[in-house]
Amino acid sequence: MTLRVGFIGYGFMGQAHANALARLPMFFSEAPDTERHVLCGRDEERVAAAADRFGFTHTTNDWEALVDKVDVLYNLGPNDLHAEPTIAALENDVHVLCEKPLAGSLAEAEKMVEAARDSDAVAACAFNYRYVPALRLAKELIESGELGEIRHFRGRYLVDWQADPEHPWTWRNDADRAGYGQVGDVGSHTIDLARWLVDDIVDISGRLATFVEERPDPNGDGRRPVTTDDAYLATASFDSGAIGVFEGSSVASGHKATNAVEIIGSEGAIRFDLERLNELEVYDADRRGYERVLVTDEDDPYGDRWWPAGHAIGWEHTVVHENYEFLRTIDGERADVPTFADGLAVQRVVDAVTRSDEQRTHVAVESTR
Repeated sequence: MTLRVGFIGYGFMGQAHANALARLPMFFSEAPDTERHVLCGRDEERVAAAADRFGFTHTTNDWEALVDKVDVLYNLGPNDLHAEPTIAALENDVHVLCEKPLAGSLAEAEKMVEAARDSDAVAACAFNYRYVPALRLAKELIESGELGEIRHFRGRYLVDWQADPEHPWTWRNDADRAGYGQVGDVGSHTIDLARWLVDDIVDISGRLATFVEERPDPNGDGRRPVTTDDAYLATASFDSGAIGVFEGSSVASGHKATNAVEIIGSEGAIRFDLERLNELEVYDADRRGYERVLVTDEDDPYGDRWWPAGHAIGWEHTVVHENYEFLRTIDGERADVPTFADGLAVQRVVDAVTRSDEQRTHVAVESTR
């Protein structure tokens, strides 16, 4: 059966997921067949142009009509558009892949999880960095016990796309649409990796900062206020007893995509940075320093799907892997797919960071188990 796919949104992530669906038949031929059926967005002319580029056969500016015409919904819109269309899709047993953070507020995220529990459809939250081969290798090393007892987690996601104060205002700078700033945007990824690689976070202390308080209106109409944070930092405790440090920013000059994690155990450690996506640095007690491992061999995670050893893959391949695992799950296979419960767990940590900043105190994180 061919799955009819619909997208809400046609920006960066729309392009990434459309590219992934186009690549799957060539490199992951056992994945379920898909048809890029309906693309949804507000601007009819721009949606039509994007549909032509992305390979969609139909367009609409009405998400309610979209939900009735597809088997799978990719909710790639701004955070304030995650809850209502997603819940409607799940009530129709339409499968959903929703971009992170799961919602614009904790209350909306909880409603989405409830809808997922009541639906026969697959509901997944899009944490694509779980599908970096080097990070999957890191998880194998951790789970095999090679690092011993995990003691420290350090995660940072630093970018500079808005370091220039004259960079135009976007919906991510609007608390009414985004819900959160960088703690929800890049922070969600770091928090998910921490939970996936180490354990649940049980308490956290965080600080938010807004360094650029207004930006040029993209339509040339003066300047608009920035009502979200553009940087955050936090310290946390894990259920296992490990401790962690988190940092994120969209105004970190000189950082194009420093999505880095370091995990230190009693017997070894690993380091990873997205800017060297194909590499994992590994340390064990028998070595005097870190060893750089090139994760491109055929027996490395997803290594048999792409190019000969040493031929690097890129960021877009993480989204291909993500789509493969998501579609396999729809097909009834057991795959590693972040659920809406995972998305809610991350959102509870994000929300705790914001409350910690407001209250200037340590905050306990409610468990989702």
